[in-house]
Amino acid sequence: MADPLGLAWALDWTRRAQATLAEHRMELIDLDRAIGDGDHGENMDRGFKAVVAKLDESPPEDVAGVLKLVAATLMSKVGGAAGPLYGTAYMRAAKATEADVDAAGVVALLEAALEGIVARGKATIGEKTMVDAWTPAIEAAKGVAQGGGSAAEALRAAATAATEGAEATIPMKATKGRASYLGERSIGHQDPGATSTAYLLACAADAAEAG
Repeated sequence: MADPLGLAWALDWTRRAQATLAEHRMELIDLDRAIGDGDHGENMDRGFKAVVAKLDESPPEDVAGVLKLVAATLMSKVGGAAGPLYGTAYMRAAKATEADVDAAGVVALLEAALEGIVARGKATIGEKTMVDAWTPAIEAAKGVAQGGGSAAEALRAAATAATEGAEATIPMKATKGRASYLGERSIGHQDPGATSTAYLLACAADAAEAG
């Protein structure tokens, strides 16, 4: 797909996200059952099915429009922590996206998303949350952008780093969110929010490379 990335990429990313979250619904439910409410997989699956239905009803005209639609739908359709956190992330990302997305735009989009998550959830890195996937993803994308790489390369680097970040939550003790109530018993489980973050960013990278 051409660099920078435009509307076709954003639509493809969103549809891939819906399919991937549906595929991994039970995995996310099981991860969340271990240290949370057990509803993360169901919520993400339901939320993105609603997103795709909205896309079919009234297709947005640009990348920011797609991100805004995702944000509004997740906020209205998804319960638990995921709806407000991801809804705020997508809304902030939309505001940071002015046109088609080059590598620097990928960094701006991801940074804005993380700022929204932190503003809403008050988490920092090392607390066993989705922040532990977003933070290394941004650093990896920055490295690509600063080195003159493409948007697709920045997204692939971000996705790889997010996956590693999600896996790195396994030995952590949760100190934020419902998992923090478990204390030491939260150790040994991968954070579901970090895992869904890794899936979403992998879908963004796949869509960027598919063109």
